[in-house]
Amino acid sequence: MAIFGKEKSGGLMNMIRCDEENYMIWKWRPEGQDANSTKRENSIRWGSSLRVKDGEVAVFVYKQKDGTMQDFIEGPFDEIIKTKNFPILASIVGLAYGGDTPFQAEVYFINLQGNNQLKFGVPYFDVFDPRFPDLGVPMSVRGTITFSISDYKNFIKLNRLVNFDHDQFRNQIKDALIKYVKGVVVNLPSEAGMPVMQMERKILEINERVEDYLKPRIEGNFGVTMKGFDIEALSLDKESECYKQLWQLTAGNTARTVQAQADLNIENIQQAQRLNLKNMEETMRIQREEAQRAQRLQTEEAHIAAHALDQQTEVLKAGVQNLGQMGTINMGGSGGTGGAGGGLNPAAAMTGMAMGGALGQQMAQLMRNMGQNMQPNQSQQLSVSAMPPQMTTPPPLSSTPPPMPNVSFFASVNNQQVGPLNMQQIQQMVQSGQITPNTMVWKQGMSGWEPAGSIVDLQTLFGGNAGNSSTPPPLV
Repeated sequence: MAIFGKEKSGGLMNMIRCDEENYMIWKWRPEGQDANSTKRENSIRWGSSLRVKDGEVAVFVYKQKDGTMQDFIEGPFDEIIKTKNFPILASIVGLAYGGDTPFQAEVYFINLQGNNQLKFGVPYFDVFDPRFPDLGVPMSVRGTITFSISDYKNFIKLNRLVNFDHDQFRNQIKDALIKYVKGVVVNLPSEAGMPVMQMERKILEINERVEDYLKPRIEGNFGVTMKGFDIEALSLDKESECYKQLWQLTAGNTARTVQAQADLNIENIQQAQRLNLKNMEETMRIQREEAQRAQRLQTEEAHIAAHALDQQTEVLKAGVQNLGQMGTINMGGSGGTGGAGGGLNPAAAMTGMAMGGALGQQMAQLMRNMGQNMQPNQSQQLSVSAMPPQMTTPPPLSSTPPPMPNVSFFASVNNQQVGPLNMQQIQQMVQSGQITPNTMVWKQGMSGWEPAGSIVDLQTLFGGNAGNSSTPPPLV
């Protein structure tokens, strides 16, 4: 059954569809008629068909006794209008004209897929740098907003389709854009600490701030989805007096700031270089001292024995010198106690002998250590090398050595030949116990090795005639 019941007169059928390519909202009218020209464009005839493409929605708006009604047909849809398709429309069949004439309804097509771009321009308005609140610099903003209709029911709720004017709707959005953009940009210098002279270079940051502010307000107030917002240009009026004054003030400050920063950077670099050089010098000094110390330690470790021997030799040499000086003073000098003309000082002699004995013990210990640390052949080589150039090597104990020009003795100590020894050295070795009256000795002019106690020159070192009693012989 047709929605209008039985067709009485041969009315022309209508094809209700939208063939527009770019549109947001389009009001349908019969072919050949302008929108809102006659009431016939709102008359839906018998057998009319409806075609709604994918991405569109057709809105039927009609009046009933209880007010204006709406019916939505979402695409894709391509059928003849029937009661089963329009259950709400079925209730109005014949109400106005008793079923004899077409019913009255306005049909709007809403584009749900297309993007609508709207260019806007905000004329010059004053912006103020927070540092110079008395200098208002004119600025203009140009850009584009892109939006579409996705929630068509909310869109229809916010906008009266019966009297909908597409151009008027765009003007409403444009007016709101100008208000919102101006309100955000004019407050940026103080809220974001943004100098006015730098705003043209911060267009991306400003665009983001304005878009965040615009989106919820445009969508909430107009029922559209804002898909994009782009500020194309921020322009300061460079011919205005305030701009020129502000430029002179800020340009001078900027130049001074840049110069001060450059000077500071140079000073920091120079200071860092000086510090690095000082640290490098100190590091090299420490490394050099450590290397020298390590070398000294290595040398001392490699020559520790020779170093110790040198030190002991120096001590003994100093002792012998002091002993010799003491003997000179006490034997023949005027400072002795043996008389004005000289003579032996027993106390000084005893002191000298004690000191000589101590030095002799030290020398003997030194010689023993050297003998223990050397092989026998090394000891012999040492003794030979120590001989004066004019002396020859003494013969074995069983043979007769050649004569020698000076009084120097060789001694057999611990089965080792030691010498040549002068009287002072023999005295030290006697005191240390290394040479006894029974020690075999030899000097140039002797026919063979003899005990030290039998040598006249050495008997005084043993407290008298070593071969006889210490008691002097009777007087004759």
